[in-house]
Amino acid sequence: MSDGDDTRDRISAPAAIASGDRRIEARAPIELRVEYKRLNSFFADYTKNIGRGGTFIQTEKPLAVGTDFIFKLGVPALEDPLILAGRVQWTVTPEQADAAQPPGMGIRFVFDSDQGRQAVEATVERLMVDSLGPVLYEKLLAKRRTS
Repeated sequence: MSDGDDTRDRISAPAAIASGDRRIEARAPIELRVEYKRLNSFFADYTKNIGRGGTFIQTEKPLAVGTDFIFKLGVPALEDPLILAGRVQWTVTPEQADAAQPPGMGIRFVFDSDQGRQAVEATVERLMVDSLGPVLYEKLLAKRRTS
């Protein structure tokens, strides 16, 4: 999700966890938000990354590996954001980053069940067919399967 496209607003993590904090009360889950300004930008991210079970978020302050969070995708044409659970799988710190690999974190989406995953896929499929038409949608899917 870090293709340099400026069609998304900033990603925010408002509830970063301090490592030494020992609260008795439950914490609010970390929430990452991405707002797509154009539907086509969401489709490109979905076919390239999200639909394959994860994505990369470019950030100078990656969360710790193993951190669970809620990922909210604001998508044009959807009244409510698409909500996915995610877990940080790997990170690239600013010190490790180079021209080929910017700083950030690799995310794996976590679904409670196959039914939950299928519901997200069905929502995105409906959006794509409604927006692009069935022929172009099938071409995008065929391209994704071969890459």
